[in-house]
Amino acid sequence: MTVVSMANPMPVQQQIELLEAQFSKQVGLSRQVSDSSYAQRIDDLTRLQSALSKHADALVNALSQDYGHRSHTDSLMADIMPCFQMLRYTKRKLKRWMKPSRRSAGLLLTPAKVEVHYQPLGVVGIIVPWNFPITLSLIPLMTAIAAGNRVMLKMSEFTPLTNQALKTLLSDAFSEDQVTVVEGEVEVATAFTQLPFDHLLFTGSTEVGKKVMEAAAANLTPVTLELGGKSPVIIAPDISPALAAERLIFGKNLNAGQICVAPDHVFIHEDKLDEVIEALRAQWQAAYPKGIQSDDRTAIINDRQFARLESLIDDAKQRDINVIPLSDIASLPESRKMALHLVINPPEESAIMQEEIFGPLLPIITYQDVHDVINTVKEMPRPLALYLMTFDENFTRHVIRHTHSGSIAINDTIMQVAVDDAPFGGVGPSGLGSYHGIEGFRTFSHAKTVFTRGKLNPGKLMTPPYGKWWQKIMFKLFLR
Repeated sequence: MTVVSMANPMPVQQQIELLEAQFSKQVGLSRQVSDSSYAQRIDDLTRLQSALSKHADALVNALSQDYGHRSHTDSLMADIMPCFQMLRYTKRKLKRWMKPSRRSAGLLLTPAKVEVHYQPLGVVGIIVPWNFPITLSLIPLMTAIAAGNRVMLKMSEFTPLTNQALKTLLSDAFSEDQVTVVEGEVEVATAFTQLPFDHLLFTGSTEVGKKVMEAAAANLTPVTLELGGKSPVIIAPDISPALAAERLIFGKNLNAGQICVAPDHVFIHEDKLDEVIEALRAQWQAAYPKGIQSDDRTAIINDRQFARLESLIDDAKQRDINVIPLSDIASLPESRKMALHLVINPPEESAIMQEEIFGPLLPIITYQDVHDVINTVKEMPRPLALYLMTFDENFTRHVIRHTHSGSIAINDTIMQVAVDDAPFGGVGPSGLGSYHGIEGFRTFSHAKTVFTRGKLNPGKLMTPPYGKWWQKIMFKLFLR
């Protein structure tokens, strides 16, 4: 397996030239061998599965070192287990996905056979973020491999040790002509987006996603953008504070809230504010009995992100907004550990309500009428996820029908991402396109229509010279 590495002492320009050379090599090979068999693809997935089993512990340890401290369970649950789950699911479904689908030729073209064949696109580029570098590299990788493609992975410069562990894993599974791992900073990342991939998948911020799409447009490269946004939680009046806190604490604190689908802010009825605060405090302290020094508490990835979160807290305090840390020690800059902070009724113009939080800060906004919240959500940029907590089925149907979001979870948070057999993706500012399940296979495939005529060809009746009898048949049968 070939590696283009940021650790390489060569100048940036030479790194870019190496990147371009590896891309050209993959393109050439993909044109020579344009498709692969079901048996070959299953073998590829099986080798990846075996390599992941062998290197799982090394990946978890590397992630913790990159973060300063990352909960062992967080890594297993969010980065390792989903990969095994998706591998098993993909292997089980692949034969059905690859089978050509029959379509109707319609009355005008009968008799004829129409099928749609799913073929590999060629070379797929995948840009991986730092928050879940294993899941967000291996799941799109295995899906692209299942669709018969060659793959280039651009890893984050913020997870260098994890990148090294991943390279070792992939070198056990694939040869250099099938998978290339790329490391590098902004210049290399920019060059990566400018390559004429057959498909480019980016996971990251909305602002960077715009730049990726702009670069891809120059080559007419199709893109899938998995972005983020401010995913709201609506807690209806019929939900108890204890239940709401139970479902919120996990989704907001996994990976210390550094998740694109993490609950960003919460709407609750004003009469339940105090109860919800106390329920969240009790649930948080039960989850982290040693506060932010608990082994299960993941650190913020780097000083830059830690400072950004601190600035959001400072902005709120300067506006005299009530900020409630749920631990006696609110934060430890030297270890980048931070407790969950509740931010009560921040105004719309405050910094915490203007940008995606991506960390352990949780604005709580009170309402008097829950239907007013629906109108507020409809006016916001469409989020990657919407969370609704209610047992009122009529209200649930109303919210599903009248709001737009990449996904919606009822009485839970973030778990919708773990569903293998359903698409994952955003809408509008939160993303473009989707993957997971059959949608992922089709994202990385070209759906080619195959139209077949037999010996009988009624189409010859549609050639000139056109007689009046043909015009009468046309008008009578088809133009109505």
